[in-house]
Amino acid sequence: MSKIPRKIKKFNDKDRDSLYQIIESRRDVRDEFLPKPIPEGVLRRILEAAHKAPSVGLMQPWNFILIRQEKEKQAIKQLFDKANKEACLKFEGEKRELYSNLKLEGILKAPLNICITCDRNRRGDVVLGRTHQKNMDLYSTVCAVQNLWLAARAENIGVGWVSIFHEEEMKNALNIPPTIDIIAYLCLGYVDKLYEKPELEIKGWAKRFDLDELIFEGSWNTRHD
Repeated sequence: MSKIPRKIKKFNDKDRDSLYQIIESRRDVRDEFLPKPIPEGVLRRILEAAHKAPSVGLMQPWNFILIRQEKEKQAIKQLFDKANKEACLKFEGEKRELYSNLKLEGILKAPLNICITCDRNRRGDVVLGRTHQKNMDLYSTVCAVQNLWLAARAENIGVGWVSIFHEEEMKNALNIPPTIDIIAYLCLGYVDKLYEKPELEIKGWAKRFDLDELIFEGSWNTRHD
């Protein structure tokens, strides 16, 4: 049995600053992927980081489906194209025109795609910490996605999140059981350049909110001084 540590590991200013730089420089990558494959050792480190994410009740409800073959990626790309045409029609005027010119995926260009799922029955019906907040398994899996993304950035690997697809069609394409939820479909690959700001901000789709407008003190809509 491992001993309970008496002291925590302390990080220096350089360690702290590196983490903040990784967070600040993380981007959603669509078209900047290089064809260079990700070595298995690097991929293992990234997946280990995802697997060490916090999970309520130690559920660890995630699975990682690795998609590398061109035929498999082509099938997913077709699902995206279909849904993307539908999504474009939901916008009007200038927004529709701008949407139609956005690159919103890197499915074929990225050497690796990963589908991250959530098994909502992994620890049974009653799970510590999920007795009242039933979606904590979903949120835990999202933490795994974030861990993976930051670890990939630290390895100089870009990540793009593809969310425009019909879930049932994606499940059929990847043989995912009906009881399993898809949380994220990610494209991964080395990159040699990234946007300084989020691409959607640079291309005029949206701007980042001012943090001060999002902070309340003590209760909802009570402004933080």
